[in-house]
Amino acid sequence: MIVNTLLKNNTISFSECMIQVFSFHFFGCLEIFILILIAVDHYVVICKPPHYMSIMNRRICSVWVATGWVASCVHSSVQIFLTLSLPFCGPEVIDCYLCDLQPLLKLACTDTYVTNLLLVSNSGAICTASFVMLMFSYGIILHSLRNHSAEGRKKALSTCTSPVIIVILFFGSCTFIYTRPTATFPMDKMIAVIYTIRTPLINPLIYMLRNAEVKNAMRKSRSKELISDDQR
Repeated sequence: MIVNTLLKNNTISFSECMIQVFSFHFFGCLEIFILILIAVDHYVVICKPPHYMSIMNRRICSVWVATGWVASCVHSSVQIFLTLSLPFCGPEVIDCYLCDLQPLLKLACTDTYVTNLLLVSNSGAICTASFVMLMFSYGIILHSLRNHSAEGRKKALSTCTSPVIIVILFFGSCTFIYTRPTATFPMDKMIAVIYTIRTPLINPLIYMLRNAEVKNAMRKSRSKELISDDQR
């Protein structure tokens, strides 16, 4: 998608389109599992700090990551199989800047009501269930902070703020797209930008600014600039 945008090429073959759909949903689902793992990590480190090393050990984390890869592959394969079962003989213009399920369903030369229900029950259920579970887990974490000191609450809130922002941006837009029937709206493309481009770009920025070493380096750089300006 990035290469086609840079080259100003707005055509894509059917096989490349299917690869794009698979990759898009594979990495999207994998991100959901990573966000869930981050929430579990935050819960353990804040609510059960003495048991952190025994609960979040290398074996448990490896199982989580492996489960995420397998589940993401299954989820994407289901999407592809449902899409490949449709006949495409009509217009070849996708009303979106990338190959996604809803725009492709509009191009099928058959009734896609049942297929759309299956796709919604797949993607929509994953988005909704994961979002509810994540917000519930962070709610438990915030509720447990009342037993912490003021310094502990401040540190815990700083730890949880970044992933909560990402969760709201990512799942809010995904839920809007993948939990409704085949009806499309003019704002769909703008909302798709949020979870396909904006959230991945914000991710490293948010987590980088939470890193103490990065903050200290930025402060030192800023102080050097102020000293240089004063000397001038």
